[in-house]
Amino acid sequence: MPAHAPDPASPHADAHPLGLPRDTPADNPLDRERAHLASSRSALRAMREEVESLDIRDVTANWVNALILTAQIEDRIKALADLADTPLFFGRLDYLHAPGAELAEGAGGERFYIGRRHVHDAEGDPMVIDWRAPVSQPFYRASKKDPQDIALRRRFGYTGGDLTAYEDEHLSDPTESAAVGKLLQQEIERPRVGPMRDIVATIQPEQDEIVRSGLSGSVCVQGGPGTGKTAVGLHRVAYLLYAHRERLARTGTLVIGPNRSFLHYIEQVLPALGELEVKQATVDDLVARPGVEVRGTDSAEAAVVKGDARMADVLRRAVRAHVTLPEEALMVVRGSRRWRVPSYELQEIVEELRARDIRYGAARDALPQRIAHAVLVRMEQAGEAPDDRVQDAVARNAAVKAAVKEIWPAVDPAKLVLRLLSDPEYLAEHAEGLLSEEERKRILWAKPYRSVRSAKWSAADAVLIDEAADLVERTPSLGHVVLDEAQDLSPMQYRAVGRRCTTGSATVLGDLAQGTTPWATRSWDEALAHLGKPGAVLEELTAGFRVPREVIAYASRLLPSISPGLAPVSSVRETPGSLAVTEVAPDELTAAVVEACRASLAHEGSIGLIAADARIPVLAEALAGAGMPYLSPGEETTAESRLTLVPASLAKGLEYDYVVLDEPQAVVDGEADERTGLRRLYVCLTRAVSGLTALHGAPLPAALR
Repeated sequence: MPAHAPDPASPHADAHPLGLPRDTPADNPLDRERAHLASSRSALRAMREEVESLDIRDVTANWVNALILTAQIEDRIKALADLADTPLFFGRLDYLHAPGAELAEGAGGERFYIGRRHVHDAEGDPMVIDWRAPVSQPFYRASKKDPQDIALRRRFGYTGGDLTAYEDEHLSDPTESAAVGKLLQQEIERPRVGPMRDIVATIQPEQDEIVRSGLSGSVCVQGGPGTGKTAVGLHRVAYLLYAHRERLARTGTLVIGPNRSFLHYIEQVLPALGELEVKQATVDDLVARPGVEVRGTDSAEAAVVKGDARMADVLRRAVRAHVTLPEEALMVVRGSRRWRVPSYELQEIVEELRARDIRYGAARDALPQRIAHAVLVRMEQAGEAPDDRVQDAVARNAAVKAAVKEIWPAVDPAKLVLRLLSDPEYLAEHAEGLLSEEERKRILWAKPYRSVRSAKWSAADAVLIDEAADLVERTPSLGHVVLDEAQDLSPMQYRAVGRRCTTGSATVLGDLAQGTTPWATRSWDEALAHLGKPGAVLEELTAGFRVPREVIAYASRLLPSISPGLAPVSSVRETPGSLAVTEVAPDELTAAVVEACRASLAHEGSIGLIAADARIPVLAEALAGAGMPYLSPGEETTAESRLTLVPASLAKGLEYDYVVLDEPQAVVDGEADERTGLRRLYVCLTRAVSGLTALHGAPLPAALR
């Protein structure tokens, strides 16, 4: 697999890639590829200018349609942007035969350039093929054993947006050995400055299978650190939007992450792939409601109970308990006539609605129509001929409204949860046989609040209110939801996410070994059942591409303690010298950490200083005293500002070229129990792409020794 990479700074940068003297562009492969890149950029610019020149007045005079078209045109213009530092195409496929066509014997195949978006020339002929198109699939899956009709696969190397090298695989040549390409390795290891980038040029076959899985099915991806599960999830969204654009445009897509820092880190991936309409949120964002301000916190014990799936049954009982059977007949006056509906018939109507098990609010809306129908039956028996308008009028009758209010009163979800958490007797009534007395005591407020607005709601309380709201009125469903870092969700949080995709599908991403909440997921089968997707396909990614082999092997010493039976990640990257674990005198630890950060900054790329949350103020003061500016998680790294100070609680999902880890034992001690602490440490140990320096004054946790 020869790589051809002339040094761009060399006077012979445009020399023949095999080292021969410079020849005409027609005979120089690299120059020919550069010429195609220039032509493709010109074609993309023409496509953009064509959209910019559109005049909506030629299409519609309707102002509503004009607003919609204007927004669509603006999005299309953004999607056609040629990003200066992003390659327009990153690969090439030379087919032995024309894909999908029947050629005469001896006829030649076709050549396709693979990129992030489709580009065509003035005649409409493709110059760059979208990576999601079926014809692009062999770029990711073809191999020596299964060439998939590919004669040659070419990968391109870039500096910024300039093409500087190429590398060929002759898949149909049995004499050429298979190996991991140098350009592929370099792209994986490229320093990380700024937000997370796409991996569209480096997707591996096992990742591609998940990316291109169908919209109708849900997928759960278990993947250790560095296996690319987050990138796979985001690329699957991009693929689904390509393959099912009309459907998802109607139903919507959503990416759910663990916190704002994480969402900010990943927010540029989909726009770089031309997808601008995907919304991002945390679970807290999903369940937020006007008037319910989250400003309180729960103890770990209370949060575990509130997050337990049994709370859904408690809430269901409390909601349904509002319904009371009528004991008196209903008299409806209409004109000069009176119509009587006896109590036993009203009870039958109520019992029938209860038995249907529909949403509380939907049943309440149906009740007046059912009562009105009973009145209309009596009218018809008396010789009248009422129609639908009469039935609607009866349903709005004051006596019917009063009866409905008494039988099936309106329920305010927040007020319901407020009463459950404030009134011991009310909670005991609806939690009987579900929660023990001790569990009820854990979740009751020590001092009840007077109103919804004055209550200090916790994040877990907001999820309970969301559950109650769904019992009253169905939550709208989206076409596809991606749930990342799912291992940290409680059963009730899974239910909150699941009702956002009851009629759609989901991509669930996580790592059981990185569960750092007291309610962390114990098994994916259990999690998927709470999500409402028990039939989801479980995929496991075990090949690591981000974390060096030495670092992941060191971190994997913790697996027997934190997640027995989970397969360790096998990294494809061997990087000698990537791991340094150093003991220093306790009183010299802070100074040693600052110096380790200074040494790391001598390398190219981003630097993350990760420490137990309690150590952050001390380290922040030390960095400031040393004249070393730093960023907070979520702030974008730049070439001038590359050091980020990261509390251990926010490290999950982030990655840095070089990581300095302060006092591993302090990370463990910062959690409620040792197992959770070791899981948090596992997360912190696996954030490095090129090198990890761990410094400790206290003894290391026993599992690491």
